[in-house]
Amino acid sequence: MNNKEKIWQVVHQIPKGKVASYGQVAKMADLPGYSRYVGYILKNLPKDSKLPWYRVVNSQGKISFPQGSPQYFTQTSRLEEEGVVFI
Repeated sequence: MNNKEKIWQVVHQIPKGKVASYGQVAKMADLPGYSRYVGYILKNLPKDSKLPWYRVVNSQGKISFPQGSPQYFTQTSRLEEEGVVFI
């Protein structure tokens, strides 16, 4: 299994209604220190991917997209649908 597949596998296992940081995903994929690489892999998912990429947030527990951007709205909406509460 290559590094990309390891990351996909970890993201696929994040339970509905939960989030993980890019760093946590990297560590669980046996790629400690590769949080930026996790972001790169998720940014370049195929358009028709069913992977729950929106369950991955930054180390501060925040969404990394600029607030008010379409991507920010998409990620917040999907997380709220799963019961994630933003403070």
